[in-house]
Amino acid sequence: MPLLIEFPTWFTVSVAVAVGLSLGSFLNVVIYRVPRGMSLSRPPSTCPRCGTLIRFYDNIPFFGYLALRGKTRCCKSRISPRYPLVELMGGLLSWAIVVVRLDALPSATPIHVAVALLFLYLALGLGLIAASFIDLEHMYVPDAITLGGTVVGLASAGLRPDTDYTGAFVGAAVGFVMIWLPFDYLYRKLRGRTGMAMGDAKLVMLAGAWFGLPGAVFALLAGSVQGTIAALVIYLTRGSIEEPEAVTQERAEMERLIEAAEGEERERLIEEFEKDPIAQEAEPGLLGARLAFGPFLALATLEYLFFGELWLAWLFGYEV
Repeated sequence: MPLLIEFPTWFTVSVAVAVGLSLGSFLNVVIYRVPRGMSLSRPPSTCPRCGTLIRFYDNIPFFGYLALRGKTRCCKSRISPRYPLVELMGGLLSWAIVVVRLDALPSATPIHVAVALLFLYLALGLGLIAASFIDLEHMYVPDAITLGGTVVGLASAGLRPDTDYTGAFVGAAVGFVMIWLPFDYLYRKLRGRTGMAMGDAKLVMLAGAWFGLPGAVFALLAGSVQGTIAALVIYLTRGSIEEPEAVTQERAEMERLIEAAEGEERERLIEEFEKDPIAQEAEPGLLGARLAFGPFLALATLEYLFFGELWLAWLFGYEV
């Protein structure tokens, strides 16, 4: 069985970056289609404006955007810079995994173990990137990402050097409770509504499943600090924190459906609407503003993926 050390770093990085760019291209499909309830496989990639099928050579990750100069070939409509950005993030993520994670493995590590770890960490990182962009636009995080990522983290705990099975299960459980108990259950009892969406609790649970209790605690604390700083910067520079346009449109659509419904169907829609954390418009002022918290939890989890050992060594004076 070939060993990881037998392959030069430039070759490993090149292959990994190509894989990351390709998966980043698919990630754009996930970010666009999942919140809209669309299939990930059908129809094939088409222009969002005119519906023309996108040719395969225009769909080359990142370089296709550069070749087209940011406009579609069919109707010359502007391509969102989010598409090459996400693809580039996939490539950079792969590069970082190879340089930080794979290069730190023992020299006798079989290549199939290294490849498995690459795809596991890619699954984690790409899932967090998708969750961030979806949360920024729609202010919710799909269960397919949080629960699916948690299951993968728990199942792979024996293969990864981050934690063991016990640490993974404890980290996931405590991570979920750390947000659910004070910010959902108790907050709802006191104020009649949730303080944080359940998607945030599930993101911290995901961090715990991958990196144990230290990872869950770091995700919550570092995410909170970075989120608070971002909220202050946005509020001070813009004077307010506005909700995403998609959230306003979704709320208006739900209100329209309630108005058109009757009887039990109307009562059911009202009950669902009242349970939604963003059903009511945000209160004025900084304290009442809504800012997607998921991207900061995701960022903190990625920070722990690459710098977790340094953080633990600095904070507690030991390494894991």
